Amino acid sequence: MVSENIYGFIVTDIDGNEVTLSAYEGKVLLIVNVASKCGYTKQYTGLQAIYEKYKDQGFVVLGFPCNQFGGQEPGTEKEIKEFCESNFDVTFPMFSKVDVNGDNTHPLYKYLKSNAKGTMGTQDIKWNFAKFLVDKKGVVQDRIGTQTTPESMTEQIEKLLAE
Repeated sequence: MVSENIYGFIVTDIDGNEVTLSAYEGKVLLIVNVASKCGYTKQYTGLQAIYEKYKDQGFVVLGFPCNQFGGQEPGTEKEIKEFCESNFDVTFPMFSKVDVNGDNTHPLYKYLKSNAKGTMGTQDIKWNFAKFLVDKKGVVQDRIGTQTTPESMTEQIEKLLAE
């Protein structure tokens, strides 16, 4: 599927409901592959903080659990949801577990990776908490590495919200 933006993709939310990403049309999005047992799991705090700060201006974080890096997201969707809510008070949209690399890569992640290459032009995601910043037209604007904290992205987010 060749797409100009993310709005044609269908994903499954953490509760098992299908969601077409056109539901987020006109919003600035931060799409993140997340994990509950990772050294970077504490980034949930920052993701929730920037979601709270900018959600009324049209910004949404979309969390996609992934178990491909060190088996650090072994739980069921129900367990993941409970973990995120009880430990980090996550209120941003969470989705069902996906593969972000390999033969079973979710179509959304194929699109994201082909439109925003990683370090040195690679496509594969290297670890949990890789981030893709998407503008109000559904076009990928940036790919941000695992080590970059959500809180340090405010300037980029504000720039896209102002467009």
